[in-house]
Amino acid sequence: MTKKNITTLKEIASELNLSISTVSRALNDHPDISLKTKEKVTSLAKNLNYVPNLFAKGFRAHKSNIIGVVVPDIAHYFTSTLLKGIMREAELQGYKVIVSESVNNEKKQGEMLQTMIQFGVDGILLSLARTTLKVDEILKTLNHIPLILFDKVSLKVPCTQVMIDDEEAAFYAVEHLIQTGKKRIAIIKESEDSYNSQMRYRGYLRALRSNNIETDESIILSSENISMQNGKRLTNQLLSMQNKPDAIFAITDSAAIGAIKTLKKHKIKIPQEIAVVGFSNSRSSIIIEPKLTTVDQPGNKIGEVAVQYLIQEMNSTTQLEPKTIIVKTNLIVRDSSFKII
Repeated sequence: MTKKNITTLKEIASELNLSISTVSRALNDHPDISLKTKEKVTSLAKNLNYVPNLFAKGFRAHKSNIIGVVVPDIAHYFTSTLLKGIMREAELQGYKVIVSESVNNEKKQGEMLQTMIQFGVDGILLSLARTTLKVDEILKTLNHIPLILFDKVSLKVPCTQVMIDDEEAAFYAVEHLIQTGKKRIAIIKESEDSYNSQMRYRGYLRALRSNNIETDESIILSSENISMQNGKRLTNQLLSMQNKPDAIFAITDSAAIGAIKTLKKHKIKIPQEIAVVGFSNSRSSIIIEPKLTTVDQPGNKIGEVAVQYLIQEMNSTTQLEPKTIIVKTNLIVRDSSFKII
């Protein structure tokens, strides 16, 4: 198979006996170029299937109109809602988006940030890998171009951050369970020291304290990966206790759905015997039976707002003060917990 040739400005210029700069300005509708020359250039470019090199163009103009996005896990449903919001808002604002995945690996995350700079992106949106402990690479990136953290964030990074109030959302989720009469509420959280998990755990503890419910360490369970499989495993651990919980708050929908599956397997009535609440309002939360009560985490909105603030920083002639932007959440009450009448 022969290698396909890519048409260049040089070839178009040579064919029309024009300079490369004249061809470039004609394709960019420059006012100094005559209409006749523009028509000749655009016609030939179309016939030769010429596609402009955005990276070369951006290098010359010192602006690529491209936003780089680094996320921990592209396959995750919530990530897809974030990316939809990002791409929709970027397109409305005249920007293209390059997406990369850190696979929840701190080293890979640093490599991806360097790659984005090499691609010449105008700014970066970063959702942190779960294993992020050091922020040196992120701070280096901030010295080059605007960077905003979104969804998975860190107080160690002095930049604008777009997130939900994880603590407040978790507080209201657990408070809901208490208001329905539940008093022995287990939590399934991350063992990793992630900001989101910490804040949701703090919300859980605050709800217990506010209602004078004593904390029981035996029903505070952690896992490195809050997956459906680990939700099942940790729920089995809770059910093996003599004094079982009467509710489970899982900091992800995946773990909550794993809990529901295990409770059903053991023929435990949900929510009468044990209620379950999750976090993120994933597509699976309305497929599982009973349907899952969960915190609605608006990924689309988070993505849109992150793009808006990044473009503000990219277009600013002065360095803007970092901001913390909180996107509102709601608790969606379904059949896995009692509705309060």
